[in-house]
Amino acid sequence: MLKDLLHPDRLFPVEQSARNLARSLFQTVEKLPIISPHGHTDSRWWGENQPFTNAAELFVIPDHYVVRMLISQGISFEALGIGADREHDPRKIWRCFASHYRLFAATPSQLWLDHAFQEVFGLTDRLSDKNADDFFDAIGDKLTKPEFRPRSLYDRFNIEVIATTDSALDDLKQHQLVQKSDWNGRVIPTYRPDAVVDPDFEGFQDNLDQLGELTGCDTHDWTGYLDAHRARRAFFISMGATATDHGHPSAFTQDLSFSDAKTLFGKVRSGKSSVDENEIFRGQMLTEMARMSVDDGLVMQLHAGSFRNHNKSVFEKYGRDRGFDIPKRTGFVSELKPLLDAVGLNPKFSMILFTLDESTYSRELAPLVGAYPGLKIGPPWWFHDSFEGMRRYRETVIETAGFYNTVGFNDDTRALCSIPARHDVARRADCAFLAELVTRHRLDEDEAYELAPLLANGFARETYKL
Repeated sequence: MLKDLLHPDRLFPVEQSARNLARSLFQTVEKLPIISPHGHTDSRWWGENQPFTNAAELFVIPDHYVVRMLISQGISFEALGIGADREHDPRKIWRCFASHYRLFAATPSQLWLDHAFQEVFGLTDRLSDKNADDFFDAIGDKLTKPEFRPRSLYDRFNIEVIATTDSALDDLKQHQLVQKSDWNGRVIPTYRPDAVVDPDFEGFQDNLDQLGELTGCDTHDWTGYLDAHRARRAFFISMGATATDHGHPSAFTQDLSFSDAKTLFGKVRSGKSSVDENEIFRGQMLTEMARMSVDDGLVMQLHAGSFRNHNKSVFEKYGRDRGFDIPKRTGFVSELKPLLDAVGLNPKFSMILFTLDESTYSRELAPLVGAYPGLKIGPPWWFHDSFEGMRRYRETVIETAGFYNTVGFNDDTRALCSIPARHDVARRADCAFLAELVTRHRLDEDEAYELAPLLANGFARETYKL
């Protein structure tokens, strides 16, 4: 039995006075409700509330952080339960994962997983090939109990509200099941229109046909196409949505005249547009979405800078979200100018910017959000959702943008049991940062105690209108 698998002072400063203050700050925010305004949990968990069947289904197969690390070490997708010829025995999948758990040493994944094993399932040994079956059986036994079903875990994790990310074509049936149930958990959708704004998205033409069928709008016509988006956004709002999300390859925007946009849409709709025209169309649609946000109040989120599905054969054989999305250089200042010229100073406009290109934090994003009232900078995302990433973020953003142009933390996860772990890391990281500012006499102690709960959930609640 290992003591201190999770050390009570993990991630706090080494210097004692700063550590003491960080610990004191953390005690004021540790138990605050979790606001999860952006994530990718499966809406079926909340709608149907079915039990998870085994540890592999819960921790391995859906977690692209886990999958990509194991793939990078030569383990096959099939061995992890993915693909047409996949391994179907969850115990074998789990044994494969456990025997390679050493690969996650000092990574965020290990911290999240250890937190889940100890805090959720009461397992305080370090996972290995020697105890793989013990872990599998212990987790499996608990998953059969009512208190380990998704809705019970939501309550146990002290989640106040959680947002899923849903295609513009989703019928939101699972959200309807939540709302009709006697459970008081708050689960809201987020409007993600990538499938019907990106001409390079698989099945794009069929997707536009389906959008037309769902809304009764003529999606062969530019005006009808925009009306279809308005209709779907209104439906999402009726189901509780407060935000949209846009996973574009870049932050490029455009603001064409009505006639030029209509002409471009005609080419895109016919499937005869070029690569450059597809990028212009995506950029135009970001500006159109911004205008719609001014009208209906949805907060925009832009997650730019990922080269998604980098390996063609992996995408074709195993699909999306298999660990082959790679960060790339991303610009914002010139790229966002058309959109910001159109709505950037409108008091009803609100947009949160996320990046995988950390070089833009101090050079572009912090100066932009430090000027435009409708812009905020989102927390470290994806590859940088780590203690070190959070530290780099604070050090490069706060000096220019300040704390109040940020939006706190969102866990952005599809792994349910990592939610409290991720918020724990974020709260510890922020308390450590605040404590060091105080001990360097750059921040008053009372300011640190005021900021800590805002960073924990206050900024997210306010920015996402929750």
